[in-house]
Amino acid sequence: MYNYKEIGLVNTKEMFEKAYREGYTVPAFNFISIEQMNGIMDAVIEKKSPVILLASPNLHRQLGHEMLIRVVQAGVDRIKHEGLHIPVALHLDHGMSFEHCVTAIENGFSSVMIDGSALPFEENIALTKKVVEYAHAHDVTVEAELGILSGAEEEGAAGHRESMYTDPVMAEEFIRRSGCDSLAISIGTCHGLVKMPPNPDGTLPELRYDILEHIQREIPGFPIVLHGASNIAPEFVEMINQNGGDIRQTAGVPEDQISRAARMAVCKVNIATDGWICALAHTRRILAENPGAVDSRVFTLKIRPELKKLYLHKIDVMGCEGKA
Repeated sequence: MYNYKEIGLVNTKEMFEKAYREGYTVPAFNFISIEQMNGIMDAVIEKKSPVILLASPNLHRQLGHEMLIRVVQAGVDRIKHEGLHIPVALHLDHGMSFEHCVTAIENGFSSVMIDGSALPFEENIALTKKVVEYAHAHDVTVEAELGILSGAEEEGAAGHRESMYTDPVMAEEFIRRSGCDSLAISIGTCHGLVKMPPNPDGTLPELRYDILEHIQREIPGFPIVLHGASNIAPEFVEMINQNGGDIRQTAGVPEDQISRAARMAVCKVNIATDGWICALAHTRRILAENPGAVDSRVFTLKIRPELKKLYLHKIDVMGCEGKA
């Protein structure tokens, strides 16, 4: 069993208090490879930005408890070696059960998400409250989710999109009854490659800032989380398709909308897909340029600086440079 404090991690409580007070959001980056971890740490060290490292239950199973925490610890140690004090949290992304959250807490995670969004309202509250009680006993913070963030394959007709938004009145009740420390809500973002189904005229709809404003007014200081907020840069999609890929339908969230939300109640924005397509695009390009390559370092060493550039940009979008 690992204690996250011994590893040099922090929970998200003070991170979010500072972000809310100063009007920026903390970047939360999924990582699934050493190259991504190095790219993330390269960026946060240069920008002196706080960061939340996101690991899914799948990654936990893929690497195993020992390897996962050692990779994270190596990243934190890099910051120490630079003589910097940058807050880093390790967060379980989309824990689907109480057991997922317990396993993460016992293996060094400083923050967990319990995703009961597919459950009926009362069951979601009950499950979240159970996780909160266990997590808080270990000084671990808890993110919950209310409202469904669909993926591209689940999108229905435009007329059905309204039901996907989080009801702010229900969110208010959920926060008070569950005891969660932050809440992921649906204000127009989606998981997958199609984040925002276009309007009939081809434009992208704006995020539902009115939902954020309601929560900000009724529960001041409470941190909101956005999932499914990648931008899906067209140049990466084009690079993938030019080098043997086949990605046809994409629509990311405009970054000016993310920046606006970051100045409101949103204190954490999850970025997964942007990191994946950046790495994939450059890997395909490099392999196409080196068709005889047999050593994976031909591409792994070269995608790290590309990932760093992406994460540097995301830190600028979220307004958190120098906020460590």
